[in-house]
Formats: sequence, structure tokens, C-alpha cells
Amino acid sequence: MSTTDPDALLGPADIRELAASLGVRPTKQRGQNFVIDANTVRRIVRTAEVKPDDVVVEVGPGLGSLTLALLEAADRVVAVEIDDVLAAALPTTIATRMPERAPHFSLVHTDAMHVQELPGPPPTALVANLPYNVAVPVLLHMLDRFPTIERTLVMVQSEVADRLAAQPGNKVYGVPSVKANWYTDVKRAGAIGRNVFWPAPNVDSGLVSLVRRPEPVPTTASKAEVFAVVDAAFAQRRKTLRAALAGWAGSPAAAETALVAAGISPQARGESLTVEEFARIAEAKNAEAKNAEAEK
Repeated sequence: MSTTDPDALLGPADIRELAASLGVRPTKQRGQNFVIDANTVRRIVRTAEVKPDDVVVEVGPGLGSLTLALLEAADRVVAVEIDDVLAAALPTTIATRMPERAPHFSLVHTDAMHVQELPGPPPTALVANLPYNVAVPVLLHMLDRFPTIERTLVMVQSEVADRLAAQPGNKVYGVPSVKANWYTDVKRAGAIGRNVFWPAPNVDSGLVSLVRRPEPVPTTASKAEVFAVVDAAFAQRRKTLRAALAGWAGSPAAAETALVAAGISPQARGESLTVEEFARIAEAKNAEAKNAEAEK
């Protein structure tokens, strides 16, 4: 890492000029809102605790505001961009504004939901301004596909940030909360105002910090088995687990058997359970299936 020109980051005029030269208009379809404030991107990098030896993957770099700030702090940055025009322009922006850091930058031109591998050393951190409409599935895919990602900081719609960071018993606790907790310890890490974006969104944004669990959730059930329970529990979140899990288990009685075996009240609701408790339910059903098979 080397010291870079303080003017290397993109300001509001730079963003608009760059967008105009490319003929880019932010689209709602892709949830594009470009960050135009250098102080905000530096704050994101600080909050993400990016270190000089980090290999950071960034999803949806757009015109490169956050990318440049990450390159100031990290060893390497790999950006994943789906948009043809933005992907074509980003390497030039990096080379023009931070030529000495350009060799430490890589671009992957694809949909982040389909990324299976990344160039160079394994990523250690994920930092991104995620498009609101795909934030949760992209986040979960990246955490699952790249287990070397130890720290994640994402900027998402405030409502999504609340859901990701919610704890059991909270009214917005749901599928994103539980699945994010399968991989990481999650917490809110700040709020972002609307005026740092172009165009300004009609919603507030929030930062979410996700730190990889030192040990995975202790369970003999697979991730797919646990997530199936989670999906079923929240598909009918107002129902008791005995009723909500009936389809998953095969019947209300079978759901009750699995719940009792897992030490969970059949009258409880999904929003009260931790990821570990969902895992116990999956384990109990597996044990029941083995017993039934052995009795044949």
C-alpha cells in the first residue's frame, strides 16, 4: 500500500462528469445510487477495518467511488460488476486516478449471484454498497461461496439493515437475520444519509457489520436442512411452529414430534428462535427419519 493523492477520490462533480461521458443514467432496475461523497467512502473503509494486507471483494462498484477508497487501504481489491458500461469504464478510472494502485485491482464482469471464483489470493473482506433489490441474496451467496471472507461491511437500505441485524423476538427478525447468523455475528454499524448519493434515494441507508463466526453453528444437520426449516417457519410467521412446519415435517404431528425432541415448544413462533435452535429442529427430524428407517 502507498500514499495516494488526496484528490484521487471521486467528488460530486467528478461523478456527474464521468457518468455524462459514459452516457450513464442510474437505473432503478439495478438499484443504482452512486456515492458522491469522499468522506462517506472513507468512513465506510474505516468502519470495515480494512487492513493493508486485506484482499477486499467489492460488489457493484458502479463508477468507482468506494473502489478508490478501498484501494487506498487494502492490498488488493476485486470488483464484481454486472453492468457492461460501468465494467468497461472502471479499470480506466482506476488507472487514471490511482495509477500506482492499478496493478492491485481486478475486475470481474458478471452477476455477483453467479460468481464461483475470484482472481488472485482468496478474499479476506467484503465491502459493498449493495443494490437494495438484491442485497440479501448477494450477501448470503458471497458468504457461502467464499469462506475466507472474515469481515463484511455492507451499505443497504435501512430496513434491510434492521432485518439483517435483528435478534430473536424482534418484529423484523426473519429469514435474512437467521441465515446471516448462520455464517456471521451481525450488528448495525451506522446510518448513512440520503444526500451522499446520486440520485438521492427515497429511503435511508444503513451499514451492517458481519464478522465470520470463529466456529460454525454446532450441528450435524446440513446448511440446506437448517435453511429449509427457517424458510418453512417464516413462510407463515404468524402461525405456531407446529402449524408452520407441518408441510416441512409431513404433518402437524410430525412437526410437533421434531419440536419436542429439539426442546422447543410447538406453540412457539419462528421469530423467537435462534439459528442454533433451528439447527436442533433439523437434527431432530433427521434422527426421527433414521429411527423410522431402522424400524423397517
